[in-house]
Amino acid sequence: MEIVIGLIIGLAIGAAVAWYLTGKMANSRAQSILSDAEKDAEVIRKKMLLEAKEETIAMKAEAEKQANARTTKIQITENRLRQREMSLNQKQEELNKKNVEIEEARVSLTAQQDFLDKKAAELERLHRQSIEKLETISGLSADEAKERLLESLKDEAKTEAQSYINDIMEEAKLTANKEAKKIVVQSIQRVATETSIENAITVFHIDSDEVKGRIIGREGRNIRALEAATGVEIVVDDTPEAIVLSGFDPVRREIARLSLHQLVADGRIHPARIEEVVSKVKKQIEEEIVETGKRTVIDLGIHGLHPELIRMVGKMKYRSSYGQNLLQHSREVANLCAIMASELGLNPKKAKRAGLLHDIGKVPDDEPELPHAVLGMKLAEKYKEKPDICNAIGAHHDEVEMTTLLAPIVQVCDAISGARPGARREIVEAYIKRLNDLENLALSYPGVVKTYAIQAGRELRVIVGADKIDDQDTEKLSDEIARKIQTEMTYPGQVKITVIRETRAVSYAK
Repeated sequence: MEIVIGLIIGLAIGAAVAWYLTGKMANSRAQSILSDAEKDAEVIRKKMLLEAKEETIAMKAEAEKQANARTTKIQITENRLRQREMSLNQKQEELNKKNVEIEEARVSLTAQQDFLDKKAAELERLHRQSIEKLETISGLSADEAKERLLESLKDEAKTEAQSYINDIMEEAKLTANKEAKKIVVQSIQRVATETSIENAITVFHIDSDEVKGRIIGREGRNIRALEAATGVEIVVDDTPEAIVLSGFDPVRREIARLSLHQLVADGRIHPARIEEVVSKVKKQIEEEIVETGKRTVIDLGIHGLHPELIRMVGKMKYRSSYGQNLLQHSREVANLCAIMASELGLNPKKAKRAGLLHDIGKVPDDEPELPHAVLGMKLAEKYKEKPDICNAIGAHHDEVEMTTLLAPIVQVCDAISGARPGARREIVEAYIKRLNDLENLALSYPGVVKTYAIQAGRELRVIVGADKIDDQDTEKLSDEIARKIQTEMTYPGQVKITVIRETRAVSYAK
């Protein structure tokens, strides 16, 4: 500020000098101006000093204000710290008291433990003395007495357990067996089925034997073309007005039959025409398979089935199992499952769905090396069927574990459909082998004298020696044979195991 004042004074002096140099006549005026400039400079200096003082005062007030605020914060912080210190002191005192109490309790527990250890040692001494007295009185060691007691208890428990099991089984037979038979009989009575059996051949009837020569063709070219196109053996023999179509695949036989029918009706029979007709018939059969599947699903009231599953259901029409048509069998099982599920208070729609699909593993195009139940379960899983349906399909021959109530229903209904008289047939060799296996399996048990498979393999009579097996062991033997047959053999329906034990007294009169 003093520099500014100096500058102003310098300027005033400079102006005065200038005026003085311009003329002596202006000297007096310059002095007057110089005097005025000095007065103005003094006023400006005083004003500047006043403003500087005011600014200094304001800065001082602001600094004091900030200092007061900081002092207040410090006081608040100090108060908080004092309160925390007091709280920590109180907690420290409480902790010290608890430590003292814990130490007192530990001392007390130590004393009690010492007392208990003394009592335990005294009891152990008395126990040993008692055992020594008992051994002296009985003449047996403690281990020998324990073994005898365990043996007697084991025999007694085994006898009581067997008796208890027999009582439970008898009670269950009186109640559950009656209800189960009622449900099964009602289900069978309410399902009407066809009993026709599919064969491995189809007979094609013709109007006259002249047609046979046209079917054979020149040097047999027509019949060879027909066999190559259909995959079916065509037997043209001396049988009047009939041609035999032989093949294991019913679909191929049906294609061959329909192709022959169209060729004979048309009259044009040559290799090119044969291939054309067979191709058309194959397309017709494929459409008929899909239509059959749709009609079956609609008849049974099943909705939301995958198109590929519908096609497999239709294909069942041309498959057979032990001579039983697979589609008829699956429809029968579906209806039985629905009826039985309704009787048991379960969902009949799910049961019907599982019953219809339980044998789809028998009709895939590729037919991999898997049990048909497991393959059917995998196909159902592939086409987004629900887990309980898939489990019922896979478990109906016990290849997988049953996890829902639908599984035993499907298994029982499948057995009902396959076990009824006339439903299925077996090859004689396989039938005889199954009966021999039944008898030999029972003969492998000790104490068995003779075995007889009767009722077409539905019942196994087992005769045991009276001197080798007692009455209680006959129950065990019957259960063991049943379990072994169930796990090791394949058979339709069920097998009843009857164990017979008799005592004979023989004497001679001379």
